[in-house]
Amino acid sequence: MAEIFADVPKRALAIYAHPDDPDVACGGTLAAWAEAGCAVHSVICTDGGKGTTDPNAAPDALIELRANEAAAAAGVLGLTGQELLGIADGDVADEAWFRALLVGIVRRLRPEVVFCPDPTSVFFGQDYFNHRDHRVVGMAALDAVAPAAAMPLYFPEAGPPHQVETVLLSGTLEPDVWVDITKTVDQKGEAVGCHGSQFPDGQEWAAQAVRLAAEDAGRQAGVAHAEGFRRIRLGG
Repeated sequence: MAEIFADVPKRALAIYAHPDDPDVACGGTLAAWAEAGCAVHSVICTDGGKGTTDPNAAPDALIELRANEAAAAAGVLGLTGQELLGIADGDVADEAWFRALLVGIVRRLRPEVVFCPDPTSVFFGQDYFNHRDHRVVGMAALDAVAPAAAMPLYFPEAGPPHQVETVLLSGTLEPDVWVDITKTVDQKGEAVGCHGSQFPDGQEWAAQAVRLAAEDAGRQAGVAHAEGFRRIRLGG
């Protein structure tokens, strides 16, 4: 039987690569938890400045546009805070400087639950393979929360250690817990629709795509609409 992840933490942190990623990956859960009183923060690692197929696009203008889209989406979901690290698309790396950034954020915000991409999910059939930035951010986030953030001798300048209790990996091929987002699926659709630079067919199309994906996950979970995750328990 599918397991519903029903507990709402006091603090949660979503770490993703691109400005639209947290909304697509777990926006329904973030909205539901924010509404229930959880302090929900997101970290967007890249500036989104290469996220276009238009060769004539001005990168600086695109970066500003995507930051504004992310801010609007965060408002829709009711996030407590959002941080933009501003790394150029394609330049994130699971290296010490990047892990130190993430460890500092984890130790400052002290989340019980961290969301990030599943870095082991690479090939999705014949039509898609996972973006490099997603894979790198997912692995770096895992490396940051365990063991680094919890161990005082890793990056001691980043603040006092903090043990994350649970990681929920999105975009996974092996979901084992689901969150019921029936009450917030429309909020998720609206948040995804804020990213007009990425979804030019409009908010109505984005909302429909979100609903169809949530219905599919809901069938696995036994609810109307859901988001699925691979859970990693780290302790508390």
